[in-house]
Parts: sequence; C-alpha cells; structure tokens
Amino acid sequence: MKNRGIILGLAWMGIFFSGCNNHLTQEKENPPRIANIIHFVRNTEPRIPEITDEVLYNTVVEQIKQIKQYNLPATFLLQYDALINPKYQSLLKVVLPANCEVGGWWEITQPHVEAAGMVWRGAYPWDWHANVGFATGYTPAEREKLVDVYMEKFKSIFGKYPSSIGSWFIDAHSLNYMYSKYKIVASCNCKDQIGTDGYTMWGGYWNQGYYPSKKNAYIPAQTEENQIPVPIFRMLGSDPIYQYYAGLGGSVQHVESLEPVYGAGGGNANWVNWFFDIVVKKETLSFQYMQIGQENSFTWDRMKPGLDIQIPKLDSLRKLNLVIVETLEETGRWFKERYKVTPATAVCALDDIRKEGAKSVWYNSRFYRTNLYWHQDRFLIRDIHLFDEELKSDYLTKAGTSTQCEYKALPFVDGFNWSSLDHLAGLRIMMKEEQGGCVELKSDTPSVVSTAPSTLSVQFKLIPMGYCTIKCEESKLMVSCAGLVGKDWWLEFAAAPDAALPFTTIDKGKIQAKLKEFAYQVSSEAGTIEGNQEQASHSFVYRVYPKGNAIILNMENK
Repeated sequence: MKNRGIILGLAWMGIFFSGCNNHLTQEKENPPRIANIIHFVRNTEPRIPEITDEVLYNTVVEQIKQIKQYNLPATFLLQYDALINPKYQSLLKVVLPANCEVGGWWEITQPHVEAAGMVWRGAYPWDWHANVGFATGYTPAEREKLVDVYMEKFKSIFGKYPSSIGSWFIDAHSLNYMYSKYKIVASCNCKDQIGTDGYTMWGGYWNQGYYPSKKNAYIPAQTEENQIPVPIFRMLGSDPIYQYYAGLGGSVQHVESLEPVYGAGGGNANWVNWFFDIVVKKETLSFQYMQIGQENSFTWDRMKPGLDIQIPKLDSLRKLNLVIVETLEETGRWFKERYKVTPATAVCALDDIRKEGAKSVWYNSRFYRTNLYWHQDRFLIRDIHLFDEELKSDYLTKAGTSTQCEYKALPFVDGFNWSSLDHLAGLRIMMKEEQGGCVELKSDTPSVVSTAPSTLSVQFKLIPMGYCTIKCEESKLMVSCAGLVGKDWWLEFAAAPDAALPFTTIDKGKIQAKLKEFAYQVSSEAGTIEGNQEQASHSFVYRVYPKGNAIILNMENK
C-alpha cells in the first residue's frame, strides 16, 4: 500500500504538471479551452421506486468504465450518504484511476445531519427541498458542524480532506468555512435557472468561473479582500442562445443544456458538435469552460447515449490539443495561480443550431454581465445584471425556511422576468425619422473580437444606415454608431406592460434601483438619460441619448 501511494503521488504530480504545460501551450496562442468531467453521486433516490440504490451504484460503475476506456481525468463528488457506503468507498479507492479526483457534493442527507448531532427534518433520507436538503436550510453554526463531520469522515476514508466541493447552490458561510479550515481549492454550482426543482439562480456570472463575495456565494466580489479565494465554476453548459428564453411567459424554465439526458441538447450529436465548437473555436476572453457529466439519479440507461456522443468527441479534441481535460481541483489551482480577482470572459454563439437566425454574445466581468441578442434582423441587449460584493444573500446569517431557494443579482435589463410572449424586454437602438416619428434600427450579422484582455468589441451593420460598435469593458458598456452623425439616435428600454421594474429614480446622469432594500445604480459617463414621464403607457421606460455619438454606461455600483 505504501508503494502504491508513492506511485499514485508521482502519477498525480505528472498529471498536474502536464496540465500546467497544456495551459501554457494554449495561452501562447489563444485563451485555454477547459473541460471538467464532473459526476456527482447520491446513495439513494426516493422520488422514483425503480431507481434503487443498486441502480445508482451501477451507474457510477459504468461512468468509471467509460472514463477509463478513454483515459480521461474526471471528478466524482460524493454526497454524505454515498461517502459512508463501503461499496462506493471500495469502488473509488480501488477502481478509480489515479488521474481522477474524489470530492464532496453538498446536498444534505439524514445520516449527515444525524452524524452532526442534529434532528433530521426531511420526509426522506435524501430530501431535495431547499430547507432540509441544502446547507441554506441550517444556521451558520449548524453548517459548520455539517462541514466538520463531512471533512473528518472523508479524511478517515481517503486519507486527506477533499479539494473540491460542489452543489446546486452553496452559501458563502459554508464555503468560506471550508476554505478557512480545510483549504478547499475549487467549487461548482448550477447554471442560471428560474424555478427548476424549486431553485432560482438568476443574473449571476454566466458560465466559466468567478471568485464569490464573502457575503454572497452567487455574486462575484469586486475586490480581493472581500472575495472567498475559491473559484466557483458554473455547471451544466447552458445553451447560450435558447436557454435564456426557455419557458418564457411561465414561472419555471425548462432545460436547454449539455446534460446528456436531454435529447434536444447534450443527448443530440448535432447540438453537441455545435456547442463544443463554441467552446473550442469561437472568440472568447481569458478562458473558456464546460462541464460534462450527470448525477447518478438519472441512471446509466438514460445518460449513456449522450455520454457516448460527448466523451469520444472530447477525447478527440483533447488529442488535437484543442481542449484541456482535467479535474475540478486542477482547474481551480490553475485559476488561483492565474487570477487574483475574477477575470472577464465571454461566450459567442454566432451560428444558430436551429437555423432560425438567432445569435448571442455573453460578456462577464466582476462588475456585471450582459447579453447581446440578435434574431434575424432584430437586435437588442436582452440582459444586464450588476454585481456588488456588499449584496448579502438571504442565507448569510440565518437559515432559509422555504422549500424554495432564491439567489439573484442586481437587474438593470432582465429580458426573461420583464418580458411577455408579446413584449420582449431589452435595450434597442432607435432613430428619429425625418417626419418626426422614430424607428428601431435593424442589424446585419455581427463580428466579435477581443481588443484587450478584458474588452470584447462587437460590430454590426445597421439597417438602413450606419454601423454600431459595442465595447464591453470590465466596468463599462460603450455603444457608438458610425454613419449616424447628424441623426438623432438613442438606446431605448421597454418592457412588458405588467413587468415589476426595480427603478426608483431616473434622471439625466443615472438610473437608481432597488432589489428588496439594496440600492444600486447605473450612471452615464457619456450620454443623457431620459425617463418616460408617462410610464403607464409603457411605450418605453427610459432612453439614453449619446454624447459625441457615443454612450458610456458605468456598471460599477458606486
């Protein structure tokens, strides 16, 4: 056993340094394209009787067989009930290859709670409702007990504390405690969604990874001193065009993602090729990231067809040095060595898998995110959410009592929640007509280029005249229109008539708003803001007029 430990240690060192070299090789030519295979493991599934504990176990057996076939590194994250099962312990200690990682999955179960000396309040040994199945349902002191129990049990089995802890959502107190006491390296959480399984995460850093605020693990911090130094990577691989509007008009989104069980997404070969092409070949900033994998609750029979598409494709891209495949821990260590604060990133989808003329560009920084969206010849900025490290989550100091969970950023443009099927909310480019009316300027196909490490420049032809350039910088959004000199043009925001908008004050220099009791604002560094004095008509909510043919909006909330 001692010799085997030395061999495993040398193998891990070789993999780690090889991964570092891969990052350096890619960064010389373009931003690294990184993939994590993350499978997370539950011991029991009470919702569907046919999914027995044995079915769950056999799913993990098959997942390991597959990654061994291709010699791919993978991360397996264990819920506590699986961690204490001797079958999983033996499987992951003996069968799992040395280039793989075992970490923690932070959903709370009955044996976990009882091992921490508390009373289980769930209806089943694993209950997915937020007030019992996640750490947000417990007080900060109880969360620390849950962390201590898990960490000591993990160390007693695997000989060390886990480096990676993932969850659909994880609170800042737990994450900071895991880092401060146990030095975890990386974490992961769910993609943005509305209402799915009762969990809403909306407006956050879209894809890739970020350093969370000490007050809110869903929000990137703006400063090094106020961030938890554990990067969180977004899971599941949202469709960058179609996930955003999925379920528009309802209270719950459906799923358009890389998850292999979804036949229109990660289970479809054409969609997978399209999505991988975006990750591997398209314009981006800093780095590109995707997570492949599925929880064992979906069972091997359901996920196998999709994984049989994705895993061989991933292996071929790795062999061509087009993508780096590594464990979550390795990606976390690289991120921490490379970035002192959250970097700016982008996802550019300028080809439409459905051939409906839709295009989407996502930009993220530690100050805000935005989404530029085209449908045929129509253009709008359909999303802008601000980030502020002072925004406390509802669960920072107290337990959540609802079966639902909600994490939100600060909305300035919310194209999902402020839209209806008849009125898509967003910022549009408008121009005054000679006869006195106004017209929305349409657009041609955009081009995208990174002009600086944190700057993404998007340019497109306007119809009937001119060109628009949108520059996304870390704390600013700039819009200029060439060829419209002497013309009256502006950005105009409109929303659905019954949209619940957060704006409190609209004046010439800034727009102020509130999320619950938290005040925030967007200010104009170039251009003049005008609010609609008759907002009941909802013809528009506000307009931003250019100064010197340019508009500059400051997204730093100060």
